Parts: sequence; structure tokens; C-alpha cells
Amino acid sequence: MASLNPPVCDFGAPLPRFTLPDTTGRLRGSADLMGPKGLLIAFICNHCPYVRAVIDRFVRDAAELQGLGIGVAAVMSNDWDTYPADAPEKMAGFAADHSFTFPYLVDADQSVARAFGAVCTPDFFGYDAGGGLQYRGRLDASRKEAGPPDLRRDLFEAMRGVAERGTGPAEQVASIGCSIKWRAA
Repeated sequence: MASLNPPVCDFGAPLPRFTLPDTTGRLRGSADLMGPKGLLIAFICNHCPYVRAVIDRFVRDAAELQGLGIGVAAVMSNDWDTYPADAPEKMAGFAADHSFTFPYLVDADQSVARAFGAVCTPDFFGYDAGGGLQYRGRLDASRKEAGPPDLRRDLFEAMRGVAERGTGPAEQVASIGCSIKWRAA
């Protein structure tokens, strides 16, 4: 499993518009997910060791960011025919096991991952209240194993800044993770 780093933040890039079903089948649109202070979209999956290393920290940070007015959603775009652990019926259990406070969305045709330019899991995109990209970086310095509990919370600090000032940090460290598992053309 090769690890990938996504590109750095393209400040101000517009939020791609989308509508996807969550794990209950309810359709969720990007406009509906937006919080009063912004929106955080995380491309994750169930099986990736990088996601599994940080999922509890991500859930903690997401809940705190929701309290600051940031909407949060996770998107699963992997080819689950090749990676059955990521199948939609397994997503609900993964979300419940980790106490998600946000919707976990199914990108069956992978069009949303392509619209965002997502390349790996996890891949984080943080938008301001006007839908302009302000953060494309890592959760923290964890890799395939969770780092120590006192790691700087890069994603949380960046999105707190977006909630408070409307801007992300000028310096951002790219996330690292497994490649999105694209369907054969």
C-alpha cells in the first residue's frame, strides 16, 4: 500500500457542489452541510491504516468544530468491489463504532472525489462560510500509527481559525495516506 501526499491548499478555490446519500440513504447536499462558519469535508474509508490511526482524534476534533459553527461530513469514495471493508453496509457500523457526530457519505461513482481532487485517505478540505477553500492539510503528525496524545492538532487549529477569522493558516502540512481506490475505467 503506497502512501500519497495531496497537493497544498489552493486558497479560495470554490467548494464543489454535490449531493450524496449518507449511510441511511438520506441525501445530503453540500449547501445543507455548510455550517454558519464553514465546512470540513474529510475523504476517509473504513480499512485504511492511516484513517484507522486517527479516526478517534478526527471524531473528537469534528465534534469540537461543530460546536464552533463548522459543518462536517466524511465521504467514502473507494471502490468497495475491490475493498469490501469499505462497502456502504459496513460504513454505518464504522460510523457507529466511532460515534460519528456527522454524516458519512457514499460517493459510489467517485465523481465527488474527482471534483474535489481528493487523492488519499484521509484527505481534508476546509472551507470558509463563503465556500472558499482555506485548509488542505493533515489532522496531525500521526502516520500509520497514532502519534502521542500531545501532538499539535493541525486540522483543529486551522479550522478554529477559519471559524474565528474566516482564514486558514498560510503554512500547511499535507496529509498523508493510502491512495483512493479508483474503479477501473
